[in-house]
Amino acid sequence: MTVIDFTAFIGRLATASGETILPFFRTSLLIDDKSASHDFDPVTEADRAAEAVMRRLIKANFPQHGIVGEEFGNEREDADYVWVLDPIDGTKSFIAGFPIWGTLIALLHKGTPVFGMMHQPYIGERFSGDNGSAHYHGHGAERRLTVRRCGSLKEATSYTTSPLLMNAADRAAFGRVEAAVRLTRYGGDCYSYCMLAAGHLDLVVETELKSYDIAALIPIITGAGGIVTTWEGKPAQGGGRIIAAGDPRVHEAALKLLNS
Repeated sequence: MTVIDFTAFIGRLATASGETILPFFRTSLLIDDKSASHDFDPVTEADRAAEAVMRRLIKANFPQHGIVGEEFGNEREDADYVWVLDPIDGTKSFIAGFPIWGTLIALLHKGTPVFGMMHQPYIGERFSGDNGSAHYHGHGAERRLTVRRCGSLKEATSYTTSPLLMNAADRAAFGRVEAAVRLTRYGGDCYSYCMLAAGHLDLVVETELKSYDIAALIPIITGAGGIVTTWEGKPAQGGGRIIAAGDPRVHEAALKLLNS
Protein backbone atom coordinates (compact mmCIF):
# COMPACT_ATOMS: atom_id res chain seq x y z
CA MET A 1 0.00 0.00 0.00
CA THR A 2 1.08 3.56 -0.63
CA VAL A 3 0.19 6.49 1.60
CA ILE A 4 -2.34 7.60 -1.03
CA ASP A 5 -4.47 4.61 -0.07
CA PHE A 6 -4.90 6.07 3.41
CA THR A 7 -5.87 9.64 2.52
CA ALA A 8 -9.64 9.10 2.48
CA PHE A 9 -9.47 7.06 5.67
CA ILE A 10 -7.58 9.81 7.49
CA GLY A 11 -10.36 12.16 6.43
CA ARG A 12 -12.86 9.77 8.01
CA LEU A 13 -10.86 9.79 11.25
CA ALA A 14 -10.85 13.59 11.27
CA THR A 15 -14.59 13.81 10.62
CA ALA A 16 -15.46 11.25 13.29
CA SER A 17 -13.23 12.85 15.91
CA GLY A 18 -14.56 16.31 15.12
CA GLU A 19 -18.17 15.19 15.42
CA THR A 20 -17.29 13.68 18.80
CA ILE A 21 -15.47 16.74 20.15
CA LEU A 22 -17.73 19.60 19.08
CA PRO A 23 -20.67 18.85 21.42
CA PHE A 24 -18.25 19.31 24.34
CA PHE A 25 -16.68 22.60 23.21
CA ARG A 26 -17.67 25.69 25.20
CA THR A 27 -19.78 23.66 27.62
CA SER A 28 -19.42 22.81 31.31
CA LEU A 29 -16.78 20.09 31.14
CA LEU A 30 -15.42 17.63 33.65
CA ILE A 31 -11.69 18.38 33.67
CA ASP A 32 -9.12 16.01 35.14
CA ASP A 33 -5.49 16.85 35.87
CA LYS A 34 -3.08 14.19 34.54
CA SER A 35 -0.01 15.84 36.02
CA ALA A 36 1.81 14.19 38.91
CA SER A 37 3.62 17.47 39.63
CA HIS A 38 2.54 21.06 40.24
CA ASP A 39 2.08 21.68 36.50
CA PHE A 40 -1.53 21.58 35.30
CA ASP A 41 -2.03 18.98 32.54
CA PRO A 42 -5.76 18.88 31.78
CA VAL A 43 -7.71 16.13 30.04
CA THR A 44 -11.43 16.15 29.30
CA GLU A 45 -14.22 13.81 28.29
CA ALA A 46 -13.80 15.17 24.76
CA ASP A 47 -10.15 14.07 24.57
CA ARG A 48 -10.97 10.54 25.64
CA ALA A 49 -14.08 10.16 23.52
CA ALA A 50 -12.38 11.41 20.36
CA GLU A 51 -9.38 9.12 20.73
CA ALA A 52 -11.67 6.16 21.46
CA VAL A 53 -13.63 6.81 18.24
CA MET A 54 -10.45 6.99 16.16
CA ARG A 55 -9.03 3.84 17.73
CA ARG A 56 -12.20 1.91 17.00
CA LEU A 57 -12.11 2.94 13.34
CA ILE A 58 -8.43 2.06 12.96
CA LYS A 59 -8.86 -1.37 14.57
CA ALA A 60 -11.91 -2.13 12.43
CA ASN A 61 -10.19 -1.17 9.16
CA PHE A 62 -6.51 -1.90 9.81
CA PRO A 63 -6.27 -4.40 12.68
CA GLN A 64 -2.62 -5.11 11.88
CA HIS A 65 -1.59 -1.48 12.42
CA GLY A 66 -0.13 -0.04 15.61
CA ILE A 67 -1.57 2.89 17.55
CA VAL A 68 0.15 5.47 19.75
CA GLY A 69 -2.28 7.78 21.51
CA GLU A 70 -2.11 10.42 24.21
CA GLU A 71 -5.01 9.12 26.29
CA PHE A 72 -5.00 5.34 25.93
CA GLY A 73 -1.37 4.38 25.45
CA ASN A 74 0.39 2.34 22.81
CA GLU A 75 -0.47 -0.85 20.94
CA ARG A 76 1.67 -2.76 18.42
CA GLU A 77 4.32 -0.04 18.28
CA ASP A 78 6.58 -2.37 16.26
CA ALA A 79 4.09 -2.67 13.36
CA ASP A 80 5.14 -1.37 9.93
CA TYR A 81 2.30 1.14 10.01
CA VAL A 82 1.58 3.02 13.23
CA TRP A 83 -1.05 5.71 13.84
CA VAL A 84 -0.09 8.51 16.23
CA LEU A 85 -3.08 10.35 17.69
CA ASP A 86 -3.55 13.48 19.75
CA PRO A 87 -7.33 13.99 19.99
CA ILE A 88 -7.07 17.59 21.25
CA ASP A 89 -3.72 19.31 20.95
CA GLY A 90 -4.23 22.52 22.90
CA THR A 91 -6.52 21.24 25.65
CA LYS A 92 -5.78 24.33 27.79
CA SER A 93 -7.15 26.55 25.02
CA PHE A 94 -10.05 24.13 24.56
CA ILE A 95 -11.18 24.35 28.20
CA ALA A 96 -10.82 28.15 28.10
CA GLY A 97 -13.16 28.35 25.10
CA PHE A 98 -10.54 29.46 22.57
CA PRO A 99 -10.55 27.68 19.19
CA ILE A 100 -6.74 27.40 19.01
CA TRP A 101 -6.65 23.61 19.24
CA GLY A 102 -6.80 20.74 16.82
CA THR A 103 -6.87 16.99 16.36
CA LEU A 104 -3.52 15.58 15.22
CA ILE A 105 -3.46 12.39 13.16
CA ALA A 106 -0.17 10.94 11.91
CA LEU A 107 0.63 7.80 9.97
CA LEU A 108 4.12 6.39 10.43
CA HIS A 109 5.67 3.82 8.11
CA LYS A 110 8.61 2.00 9.68
CA GLY A 111 9.04 4.82 12.16
CA THR A 112 8.87 7.74 9.70
CA PRO A 113 5.85 10.08 9.52
CA VAL A 114 4.52 9.75 5.97
CA PHE A 115 1.20 11.58 6.34
CA GLY A 116 -0.15 14.06 8.83
CA MET A 117 -3.32 16.05 9.39
CA MET A 118 -4.37 18.78 11.78
CA HIS A 119 -8.15 19.14 11.92
CA GLN A 120 -9.92 22.06 13.62
CA PRO A 121 -13.61 21.16 13.48
CA TYR A 122 -15.00 24.31 15.12
CA ILE A 123 -13.37 26.64 12.59
CA GLY A 124 -13.67 24.03 9.86
CA GLU A 125 -10.04 23.81 8.76
CA ARG A 126 -7.78 20.93 7.79
CA PHE A 127 -4.05 21.10 7.18
CA SER A 128 -2.45 17.98 5.70
CA GLY A 129 0.84 16.89 4.21
CA ASP A 130 2.80 13.87 2.98
CA ASN A 131 6.34 15.37 3.03
CA GLY A 132 6.16 16.00 -0.72
CA SER A 133 3.35 18.54 -0.59
CA ALA A 134 0.95 20.10 1.92
CA HIS A 135 -2.61 21.41 1.59
CA TYR A 136 -5.19 23.52 3.34
CA HIS A 137 -8.90 22.80 3.14
CA GLY A 138 -11.51 25.03 4.72
CA HIS A 139 -14.38 27.43 4.11
CA GLY A 140 -15.11 25.91 0.74
CA ALA A 141 -11.59 26.37 -0.58
CA GLU A 142 -8.48 24.27 -0.96
CA ARG A 143 -4.97 25.48 -1.63
CA ARG A 144 -1.41 24.27 -1.50
CA LEU A 145 0.63 25.31 1.52
CA THR A 146 4.03 26.93 1.03
CA VAL A 147 6.35 28.37 3.65
CA ARG A 148 7.68 31.87 3.15
CA ARG A 149 11.27 32.90 2.65
CA CYS A 150 12.97 34.77 5.48
CA GLY A 151 16.62 35.74 5.25
CA SER A 152 17.49 36.29 8.90
CA LEU A 153 16.26 36.11 12.46
CA LYS A 154 15.87 39.88 12.64
CA GLU A 155 13.15 39.60 10.00
CA ALA A 156 11.47 36.58 11.58
CA THR A 157 8.23 36.10 13.49
CA SER A 158 8.49 33.28 16.02
CA TYR A 159 6.05 31.38 18.21
CA THR A 160 6.20 29.20 21.27
CA THR A 161 3.27 27.93 23.30
CA SER A 162 4.76 29.28 26.55
CA PRO A 163 8.30 29.80 27.90
CA LEU A 164 6.89 28.70 31.26
CA LEU A 165 6.73 25.15 29.88
CA MET A 166 10.54 25.19 29.53
CA ASN A 167 13.09 24.43 32.22
CA ALA A 168 15.39 27.27 33.28
CA ALA A 169 18.26 26.38 30.92
CA ASP A 170 15.99 25.95 27.90
CA ARG A 171 14.15 29.16 28.74
CA ALA A 172 17.44 31.03 28.75
CA ALA A 173 18.35 29.51 25.37
CA PHE A 174 14.96 30.45 23.96
CA GLY A 175 15.48 33.95 25.34
CA ARG A 176 18.48 34.38 23.06
CA VAL A 177 16.31 33.55 20.05
CA GLU A 178 13.50 35.75 21.28
CA ALA A 179 15.89 38.69 21.57
CA ALA A 180 17.09 38.17 17.99
CA VAL A 181 13.79 37.91 16.13
CA ARG A 182 11.51 40.74 15.02
CA LEU A 183 8.44 39.46 16.86
CA THR A 184 7.63 36.63 19.27
CA ARG A 185 4.12 35.56 20.16
CA TYR A 186 2.89 32.96 22.65
CA GLY A 187 0.18 30.33 22.38
CA GLY A 188 -0.89 28.38 19.36
CA ASP A 189 0.09 24.77 20.08
CA CYS A 190 -0.42 22.87 16.80
CA TYR A 191 -1.79 25.95 15.05
CA SER A 192 1.63 27.63 15.16
CA TYR A 193 3.16 24.88 13.03
CA CYS A 194 0.29 25.05 10.54
CA MET A 195 0.63 28.82 10.25
CA LEU A 196 4.34 28.30 9.59
CA ALA A 197 3.46 25.84 6.81
CA ALA A 198 0.97 28.37 5.44
CA GLY A 199 3.63 31.09 5.25
CA HIS A 200 2.34 33.38 8.01
CA LEU A 201 5.27 33.01 10.45
CA ASP A 202 8.86 31.83 10.32
CA LEU A 203 9.90 29.94 13.43
CA VAL A 204 8.43 27.73 16.17
CA VAL A 205 10.53 26.69 19.17
CA GLU A 206 9.21 24.27 21.81
CA THR A 207 10.38 21.84 24.49
CA GLU A 208 9.00 18.79 26.28
CA LEU A 209 6.90 17.61 23.33
CA LYS A 210 5.68 14.03 23.03
CA SER A 211 5.58 12.11 19.76
CA TYR A 212 1.85 12.68 19.44
CA ASP A 213 2.41 16.47 19.72
CA ILE A 214 4.65 16.66 16.64
CA ALA A 215 4.44 13.55 14.43
CA ALA A 216 1.41 14.74 12.42
CA LEU A 217 2.91 18.19 11.89
CA ILE A 218 6.19 17.00 10.37
CA PRO A 219 4.77 15.92 6.96
CA ILE A 220 2.78 19.16 6.79
CA ILE A 221 5.79 21.40 7.44
CA THR A 222 8.12 19.35 5.25
CA GLY A 223 5.51 19.15 2.48
CA ALA A 224 5.20 22.94 2.56
CA GLY A 225 8.96 23.31 2.10
CA GLY A 226 9.94 23.87 5.74
CA ILE A 227 12.24 22.08 8.12
CA VAL A 228 11.57 20.61 11.57
CA THR A 229 14.18 18.97 13.82
CA THR A 230 15.18 18.65 17.43
CA TRP A 231 17.43 21.32 18.94
CA GLU A 232 20.26 18.92 18.15
CA GLY A 233 19.33 18.93 14.47
CA LYS A 234 18.03 15.35 14.59
CA PRO A 235 14.69 13.89 13.37
CA ALA A 236 11.80 15.25 15.43
CA GLN A 237 9.17 12.50 15.40
CA GLY A 238 10.11 11.29 18.87
CA GLY A 239 9.36 14.68 20.42
CA GLY A 240 11.54 16.52 22.92
CA ARG A 241 12.98 19.95 22.18
CA ILE A 242 11.67 20.95 18.74
CA ILE A 243 12.47 23.72 16.28
CA ALA A 244 10.57 24.31 13.04
CA ALA A 245 11.35 26.94 10.44
CA GLY A 246 10.16 27.94 7.01
CA ASP A 247 13.59 29.00 5.78
CA PRO A 248 16.77 26.95 6.37
CA ARG A 249 18.69 30.16 7.10
CA VAL A 250 16.40 30.92 10.03
CA HIS A 251 16.61 27.33 11.22
CA GLU A 252 20.41 27.37 11.18
CA ALA A 253 20.68 30.74 12.93
CA ALA A 254 18.19 29.77 15.63
CA LEU A 255 19.93 26.44 16.22
CA LYS A 256 23.20 28.25 16.81
CA LEU A 257 21.62 30.49 19.43
CA LEU A 258 19.82 27.61 21.14
CA ASN A 259 23.05 25.67 21.45
CA SER A 260 25.47 28.51 22.18
